[in-house]
Amino acid sequence: MDLEGMFLDARSLFTVLSFLTFIGIVLWAYSSRRGADFEAAANLPFADEKDIQVSEK
Repeated sequence: MDLEGMFLDARSLFTVLSFLTFIGIVLWAYSSRRGADFEAAANLPFADEKDIQVSEK
């Protein structure tokens, strides 16, 4: 096997591994067990506003 063939194989392998990683992240993000965690994270900016309003009074 020549050097050029090895690079082509490495590129193909890297592409497949990158795609599988992307699919894994998507499945993790959209899993039903993560819903509560993401809901809490989405409300974090609003939690800071409550603290600011209380300290200004």
